[in-house]
Amino acid sequence: MKSTYREAVRAALRDAMRRDERVFLMGEDVGRYGGGFAVSLGLLEEFGPERVRDTPLSESGFVGAGIGAALGGMRPVVEIMTVNFSLLALDQIVNNAATLLHMSGGQFNVPLVIRMTTGAGRQLGAQHSHSLEGWYAHIPGLRILTPATLADARGMLWTALEDPDPVLIFEHGSLYNVAGELEDDAGPVELDKAAVLRPGTDVTLITYGGTLAAVLDAADQLAGEGIDAEVIDLRVLRPLDDGTILGSVGRTHRAVVVDEGWRSGSISAEIAARIGEHAFFDLDAPVERVCSEEVPVPYAKHMELAALPSAERVVAAARRAVGARG
Repeated sequence: MKSTYREAVRAALRDAMRRDERVFLMGEDVGRYGGGFAVSLGLLEEFGPERVRDTPLSESGFVGAGIGAALGGMRPVVEIMTVNFSLLALDQIVNNAATLLHMSGGQFNVPLVIRMTTGAGRQLGAQHSHSLEGWYAHIPGLRILTPATLADARGMLWTALEDPDPVLIFEHGSLYNVAGELEDDAGPVELDKAAVLRPGTDVTLITYGGTLAAVLDAADQLAGEGIDAEVIDLRVLRPLDDGTILGSVGRTHRAVVVDEGWRSGSISAEIAARIGEHAFFDLDAPVERVCSEEVPVPYAKHMELAALPSAERVVAAARRAVGARG
């Protein structure tokens, strides 16, 4: 059936709320307005205000309420409008949700799911456009998901709700209008493995979330030049699926990591380090990285596009890697 990414997320929410009466949605404008990105349109009418709850502009307050509800046996889904605003709830996420299981000696799980929009490309200015999922992937106690496909947008939520520990789902804002075919019986998906979306033999392109489309475009361009690129969608940033990454690099002997986050201290830096640690002797060229320019994301369209990873930059990086073979 035809679906947009937005509709796939909404279907996942509806399915979860029908499956389990403990599941409820909470966040700014998720009720009467239907969500800042129209994901929850119609859910208030279907499930009522007890299960689709509008909150004040107080990220720390409603994320804390979600943690309390999870500790009390509920299965809350907390929506934060953009990743930039999640910084207002950083204490709750990092110091409470992520730590309570460990600080209680294993007595208290926090089965909380937090969804938030990430990424740029929509001229929303710096305070609505950053990609901070790599920061959260630094935190033990959190699982970090980045659905890039319709199937993952539809399937990751229920599996996340079954996790006894906190899960953060980052939905790239440029994906909500993406349309495609979704299997009629699409449902929960596993959350442990990255996906090889395109097999190849010459270079491994590693990415996730909103940059997947540019990387697939780059792989098509490279194929026209006789360069056979393998494309990996990470899907999960914590824990990283080292086996899929290292297995691919072992076959292609070259890697390009594409990350909309900033280069310094990024998830791409972590991936490059792991490849260096565990696959150094498989490499025929240095690991390349394509990241955002290290500036606040600009508002002006031409400057915003110039700051972000593009298919052209991925192609250039892959050419350098392949050109380095002896």
